Amino acid sequence: MSTVFNFTFVPWFRSVAPYIHMHRGKTFVVAMAGEAIAAGKLQAIAQDLALIQSMGVKVVLVHGFRPQVNEQLRAKGHEARYSHGIRITDEVALDCAQEAAGQLRYEIEAAFSQGLPNTPMAGATVRVISGNFITARPVGVVDGVDFMHSGLVRKVDVAGIRRALDFGAMVLLSPFGFSPTGEAFNLTMEEVATSVATAIQADKLIFLTEVAGIAQDPSQPASEDNPIDTELPLADAKKLLASLPAPQRPTDTAFYLQHCVKACAGGVERNHIIPFSVDGSLLLEVYVHDGIGTMVVDEKLESLREATVDDIGGILQLIEPFERDGTLVKRSRTEIERDVNLYTVIEHDGVIFGCAALYPYPEARTGEMAALTVSSQSQSQGDGERILKRVEQRAKAMGMESIFVLTTRTMHWFIKRGFKQVDPEWLPEARKKKYNWDRKSQVLVKRLG
Repeated sequence: MSTVFNFTFVPWFRSVAPYIHMHRGKTFVVAMAGEAIAAGKLQAIAQDLALIQSMGVKVVLVHGFRPQVNEQLRAKGHEARYSHGIRITDEVALDCAQEAAGQLRYEIEAAFSQGLPNTPMAGATVRVISGNFITARPVGVVDGVDFMHSGLVRKVDVAGIRRALDFGAMVLLSPFGFSPTGEAFNLTMEEVATSVATAIQADKLIFLTEVAGIAQDPSQPASEDNPIDTELPLADAKKLLASLPAPQRPTDTAFYLQHCVKACAGGVERNHIIPFSVDGSLLLEVYVHDGIGTMVVDEKLESLREATVDDIGGILQLIEPFERDGTLVKRSRTEIERDVNLYTVIEHDGVIFGCAALYPYPEARTGEMAALTVSSQSQSQGDGERILKRVEQRAKAMGMESIFVLTTRTMHWFIKRGFKQVDPEWLPEARKKKYNWDRKSQVLVKRLG
């Protein structure tokens, strides 16, 4: 049993390592809907945030309290009222909001203070700092509706938040702000999180929400046939937002999307909508390729391109497991450094997920595609096919009439994509001299039209 565990745990942990390095020292603003706390998810979320912070990420946590305030209102026989997707905060609602915020702050701080042995919080020291970091102004009267004590963010104490983060603390913000005269305003969690993320130029804004993300067809519920769109470039997100009706409820497609678009346009590079219903969704979104929800980015993070010397480490890390199990012939670092300009790579968010090299044999007007590798994290997503097409384009541009591969295990994958098996004697003379007859590799050729 332990051997099986080792075989699964070690490759998984190694695959996560690039993301641990990438996110160290970065700042994340995590906006947790009050519904997540009402659903009993606080303990698990606190554990995951503590783990993320322990890996060097600076965290600002903004909590919502929509269901908790509504519960307080019901207890007082008072009705919750909304307009334009914002709560109308009268005197009773303001009292309820203050009570709910105080209770939730207590529960959140308690969750981060636990350190029982044999739990994810064992040995964790999470200092939580909260305070009057937000200056607010009233929403006022909009379309004849007086929002009373509902407010908007006027100013964020950027220096104060950064000092707390540099001290190593997690900053906790409630959706409250105060005017210069000391008047309290009820804000929305979404606006506080967006304003703070933009003001401190956070590296990520993550909405932990009731929805799974943005479906590829937003007019229909997400399903197997209508999966979540894992990455939305800002331009596409803006177009989608313009086509949607103004949101009234958090479950409306535009509700969280509008804040992601605003933050992205304001300089926050990566903005996420993920479901709190999935255990560990924060970890899955931050440390796994493609994540679990929708990410709005200023530009497409995946690029298919020719390799540079900066990619050598990533290529070595990618192909090493496949060399170890015999799928690929072993290549030395020196060999890859010498031939790096022959490689094509797929990079996503700074991590190499696929590669292949094209070795030309001009005298035979052909070339060998070698070391075609796709990370186990992104297999079955078409990356191998995209790399093959790019290699074919490079080969055509170099005047080649065909490309060939040598393989012992993946013959059927290539045959499905137009390759035909030939005798090793077909190989160009220079390549035939290096052919390992003991390995008995199959030789497959594809003619380039």
